[in-house]
Amino acid sequence: MILVVNAGSSSIKVELFTPALESVLSGSVTEIGGQGRLSLGGETQDVSVADHTAALGLILEKLEAAGHPVSSLAAAGHRVVHGGAHLTAPERLTDEVIARIEAVVPLAPLHNPHNLSGVRALAGLAPDLPQFASFDTAFHATNSDVAVTYALPRAERDKGIRRYGFHGLSYAGMVMHFGDDLPQRLLGLHLGNGASLCAMVEGKSVANSMGYSPLDGLVMGTRTGCIDGMAVLRLAEDHGIEGAGTILNKESGLKGLAGTNDMATLLSRDDEDARFAVEHFCYWAARQAGSAIAAMHGVDAVAFTGGIGENAATIRDRIMEHLKWLGEIPVHVVPADEERQIARDVVGLLPG
Repeated sequence: MILVVNAGSSSIKVELFTPALESVLSGSVTEIGGQGRLSLGGETQDVSVADHTAALGLILEKLEAAGHPVSSLAAAGHRVVHGGAHLTAPERLTDEVIARIEAVVPLAPLHNPHNLSGVRALAGLAPDLPQFASFDTAFHATNSDVAVTYALPRAERDKGIRRYGFHGLSYAGMVMHFGDDLPQRLLGLHLGNGASLCAMVEGKSVANSMGYSPLDGLVMGTRTGCIDGMAVLRLAEDHGIEGAGTILNKESGLKGLAGTNDMATLLSRDDEDARFAVEHFCYWAARQAGSAIAAMHGVDAVAFTGGIGENAATIRDRIMEHLKWLGEIPVHVVPADEERQIARDVVGLLPG
């Protein structure tokens, strides 16, 4: 069995897969550090856990009670948001690889430390279990230098300030979903609380709407998306760097425009702010789609994934209405399954 772990700041999600990539069960612990909830295999209970180690310990206990002890696990795979410029493929987690992940923490301070908390917690609980990492940035390593380079002085570029792109596990899974029917030039849109789009040619990323961080690109649930750097400096001047970061990442996007980041709620409302937020979301998705199509020199199909992309037909239709100048283009809906992609990566690295 393969255990997939996705550790965030206050939660851990897990999913168990067979080597044939069949999902066996999934679960999570929320509100780590306080009074939270443990869910596994459809059963839930209130729990109080101090840290990620305690949370994973509870999960492993529940897995054993369900007939899946640690001894039945072949390996664990972790989602790591940022691999930097050098971790561009799945890796077994050795001390050296962990050190390289730690080295890029300044590039993803909101994500990588928590991802590593899950790695360390599991290492303490199951020290003999092989662990692997899949990186959300890795899929975009095929982008050209001209696509990822900011026009900054070399001293700043040498600090790692460049475009990286994210949601790579989602797009890699999208490519696998199509199999032999993969369109040559595919525009993928991962639309959820976090949102991005990706231009793929023959299954490889050539452009992604996210940049140095997951803030850039499309309008999102609570993130601005694309914004002028001088506007960011103005926010920092008015609110300080930390305050500006909070506004840009947690108080903007759909929430900033209409008071909520829930697209279903916005679509059900009949007020000016809600209508404007929905149109803003669709307009900018389509406008940046045009840029991605230019990077591919055309497009053969469009695929939507993510919570909004899969479930909000109205949003898909509105975005495609903006793109009707393309003519008749096949539109696909692909279930997001980043956990299965991580399991796939692990199976590909296991011996035998």
